[in-house]
Amino acid sequence: MRSICLYFQVHQPFRLRTYRFFNIGQDHHYYDDYQNRHIIRRVAEKSYLPANNLMLSLIKEFGSAFKVSYSISGTALEQLETHVPEVIRSFRQLADTGQVEFIAETYAHSLSSLGNKDEFVRQVELHASKIEELFGKRPTTFRNTELIYSDHIGEIVADMGFHTMLTEGAKHILGWKSPNYMYCNNINPKLKVLLRNFRLSDDLTFRFSNQEWSEWPLTTEKFVKWLNKIEKNEEVVNLFLDYETIGEHQWKETGIFDFFSHLPETVFSNSNFSFSTPDQLYHKLQPVSAISVPHPISWADEERDLTAWLGNELQDEAFGKLYSYEAKVRQCKDPEINRDWLYLQTSNHFYYMCTKWFSAGEVHKYFNPYGSPYEAFINYMNVLSDFMIRVDESLNVKEPSVQEAEPIPASKRKSSPVKAAVKAKKKPAKGVKKAK
Repeated sequence: MRSICLYFQVHQPFRLRTYRFFNIGQDHHYYDDYQNRHIIRRVAEKSYLPANNLMLSLIKEFGSAFKVSYSISGTALEQLETHVPEVIRSFRQLADTGQVEFIAETYAHSLSSLGNKDEFVRQVELHASKIEELFGKRPTTFRNTELIYSDHIGEIVADMGFHTMLTEGAKHILGWKSPNYMYCNNINPKLKVLLRNFRLSDDLTFRFSNQEWSEWPLTTEKFVKWLNKIEKNEEVVNLFLDYETIGEHQWKETGIFDFFSHLPETVFSNSNFSFSTPDQLYHKLQPVSAISVPHPISWADEERDLTAWLGNELQDEAFGKLYSYEAKVRQCKDPEINRDWLYLQTSNHFYYMCTKWFSAGEVHKYFNPYGSPYEAFINYMNVLSDFMIRVDESLNVKEPSVQEAEPIPASKRKSSPVKAAVKAKKKPAKGVKKAK
């Protein structure tokens, strides 16, 4: 019998408040408490709570035949614990059924796997411990932020003791191969790799309510017919989605809850598919081959690359500045500095600076608090400047005065962050961004 691996990502960042140049050195509170509280409560009411109730009812109805998996970022868990603890309780109910797998990721939903290996390992350990504390079992499966993966990242993940990792079934990586098999890491074959079926996943995430889509309306019967058209020897279909797809990105009125409530019954009645978690698939399937990913991929955009978060001058300047302080932060004992260090790494801050998609908007535009990538960059850099001052003061690092600083030769000067921001502001946007 073939398998469906149904996995959901749950993530919310700590959004920054408007933080001006004149706040630097004076005000150390960086977060928009009202928006963070408002958004987490809204999404919990529209998506997390009713979706959890739906999944619990399906498990009660179908028993061990229906299974589902989640990764929940540390920043989301903290906000849920503070503002909507009933969501944590509902996830515990799901955990207690034994039919749900909780997957590890970076605690801050960060890009640390691209910035600093030690920080990456530390965050994964922090997150795995948090999941074990809340839900009673230590994760054995890993998914990186935004499904970012490469051969090297997979090797690090294997060294941390995980046996399975999730990533995108990117066309430029697969070539003629199908995502509907188990693969393994190209460096350490002990790490098994599950690849997202992006066509079927995106049908649910992005196209479900689009009345101009040729396949609208999408019914469970139609969806299962598509599953049945998959070659008989292909072993697993990985449906990897944002959890907000159910109720937030696709509102209740679209029929999304009805679709998922009828999906298991239609699958069991009209196909030879069953539902499995990544951990079950690890024990059930053998890799058909290694998957070679020399350069990082993600589940974002048509390119499935990193350009949603890194690549333009704004993003690279902010990212480089942030991780230049990793060694200093590691020496700090101040818990507030260490907390802010985590929150400032969240990938969303760099996503807001993306210049290639902004005019088009898309599913996540209403979560973006900025009017332009330029504004996002300036606000973040103001916060980061204050943060760096605090770190230096905590370590008693004396900053050189203007008189003490040596001038930089003109031939070695780089364009300033502000000039880079202005340049990006003038640059016409193109393409469509479609990842969290």
